[in-house]
Amino acid sequence: MEREELADFLRRRRKGIRPAEVGITDGPRRRTPGLRREEVAMLAGMSVDYVVRLEQGRSSQPSAQLLVALARALRLSDDERDHLFHLAGHRPPPADGVARPARAGLVRLLDLLGDAPAMVLSDLGEVLAQNRASVLLAGDLTGFTGDRRYVVYRWFTDPGTRAVHVPEERDHHARRLVADLRAAAGRRAGDPTVTGLVDRLRAASSDFRALWAEHEVAVRRADRKTFLHPRVGRLRMDCETLVTPDQRQQLLVLTPADAGARERLELLRVLGSEEFPLGAPGAPGP
Repeated sequence: MEREELADFLRRRRKGIRPAEVGITDGPRRRTPGLRREEVAMLAGMSVDYVVRLEQGRSSQPSAQLLVALARALRLSDDERDHLFHLAGHRPPPADGVARPARAGLVRLLDLLGDAPAMVLSDLGEVLAQNRASVLLAGDLTGFTGDRRYVVYRWFTDPGTRAVHVPEERDHHARRLVADLRAAAGRRAGDPTVTGLVDRLRAASSDFRALWAEHEVAVRRADRKTFLHPRVGRLRMDCETLVTPDQRQQLLVLTPADAGARERLELLRVLGSEEFPLGAPGAPGP
């Protein structure tokens, strides 16, 4: 771990970000260039004291999880994120890993989309980042661990995930999830991450086994689905999926499909955030 280099890098990146880039109002009395330390701590979900110790070269070695949080908070590019990992004495996340952090450019797009719910997913359906509107609509989907990270696994093993979609759309949604996973398995033939997930799903769900055997293949691009939100009721949303050139990450943007959904989404923004227990109704997944 190169403490002094790490401290200098973090200070410079913090001072190089305009508050507006991360949704913070830049008031007339602000004297600090870039972000304040407490703002970085808030964005990264860590204590201010730890950020101070990192920037002063006095900290213990940060975990890979903390580095991912810092990289997101500081809007680091992929190269900058890898450099951060090297300075902290860790190997960067592999380029083909399912759980690699969301691409910096996609995270910036989340900020720019503002009131439109949007999230960044891996090609296996793991939510890597969300904007606030997405959390209000679907709950925080970034905290799952193990196989529950993948929406397709939750869909076939957790009834609560299916319960927030209207019954008449559930079969269609299940087929789309399986067909998308089949496409990913084709692109990543022989990848143990994918084959292991498929094997565990086949063991856990007869419904998945039946759909997998049909060998339908389709990458999710555009769709329409109806969410059953516990606070505002039904929201019909159009879903547009933009895929990175390497097809490893996706930007999912949801927009109201009709006037009713638009009004309910606005009401949801007014009501504000509510805590969603992971896997409970109100945390539906993309």
